[in-house]
Amino acid sequence: MKKSFFLYFLFSISLFLGCNNSGEIKTSSSTKLYSYKQEDWKSKQITQFVNDINYSATEVPIKYYLLKNINEEDSAKIDSLYNVNSKERIIEVEFQHVDKKDLLEKGYTQKSYEDGVKYLSFQIENDFTVITSSNDTIKCSGAHFERNFKVAPFKRALLYFNNVPPNDNIKLIYQDQLFGNGIIKFNFTETPLKL
Repeated sequence: MKKSFFLYFLFSISLFLGCNNSGEIKTSSSTKLYSYKQEDWKSKQITQFVNDINYSATEVPIKYYLLKNINEEDSAKIDSLYNVNSKERIIEVEFQHVDKKDLLEKGYTQKSYEDGVKYLSFQIENDFTVITSSNDTIKCSGAHFERNFKVAPFKRALLYFNNVPPNDNIKLIYQDQLFGNGIIKFNFTETPLKL
């Protein structure tokens, strides 16, 4: 009797542990800091964990992005560019396997490695939309896949959205066509904060 109870107990535990990774989405958030030339911003990073993949999204501060990419020293010009681009949103997304495996290898996608790189470079923008607090749906206007040539254990892309009201809380919707994990949502309830 004790032996059959013990075997039943072990079977139950193994079944529970084996089913633990059944596509359930686990959400966490943390803070990401951006620094450039003595200026700092804090932004909320939201991570969804699905089927051994961490999907992370962070809103990039517009002023940080302008300073870093334009290399303009005149603060009046930067402020002017910021005002012109105040309705733009840039969101950094990262995909990383829990064991830091390369997600474009066979078995994680239905594509060859080369086709996976092409998809991230030219088609990933079609999988993302933003929903504003007034329920407007805004399609991604462009994406930039940052190639790291297998040096880093993650894949990263910058997503660009136009005509998003400044300081509006947004929801990023990702329809995962690359890894096949369905619809993943990221609720941004805070905008980046300058420190």
